[in-house]
Amino acid sequence: MLNNAILFLLKTLLDLLTIAFLLRFYFQLTKVSFQTQAAQLIVSLTNFAVKPTRRIVPSIGRLDLSTLLLAYSTQVVLSLLSFWLKGFPFLIVGSQIWLVMLGIAALSIASMSLTIFLYAVLIQAILSWVNPYTPIAPVLSNLTNPILNWLRKYIPTAGNVDLTPLVFIIAAQLLHITILIPLENDLLAMI
Repeated sequence: MLNNAILFLLKTLLDLLTIAFLLRFYFQLTKVSFQTQAAQLIVSLTNFAVKPTRRIVPSIGRLDLSTLLLAYSTQVVLSLLSFWLKGFPFLIVGSQIWLVMLGIAALSIASMSLTIFLYAVLIQAILSWVNPYTPIAPVLSNLTNPILNWLRKYIPTAGNVDLTPLVFIIAAQLLHITILIPLENDLLAMI
């Protein structure tokens, strides 16, 4: 019972930390202004780990590899602690478990990235109807424009209604259900 509570707290905290690292990575990649409150919050939450890691892992152009590595490392630690708290016999299974944990961590990063963009598109679409001038609107716009502008090349508007957010939300859910979840289940079946 106590293990479940500890696992819940660890998963919640480490998933939130991973999301913060991923947001910082995607903010830099999509050129979100770091002068906004949302970006400054993310920077202040992640500076404790990003600053020392940047000394070791350099950026390549706009790709801030240190924050991506930190997000991935956080998920690896979460996988390790989850298996350990569930009483997994590490010494008996052998080395295959480490590959499974690394794969699960990579799939978690892909799933969280997809979820970040899915919710950003959804919130942006809702705000465009309710209050398009809210302070978070430019952040969401910069974050989602690369994806939505690419989709707009192929999907025309229908009576002045932009359908690209709807198409992206459906495609993201489909990708999650048909690819990411089955891959994770296949990895877990290898144990």
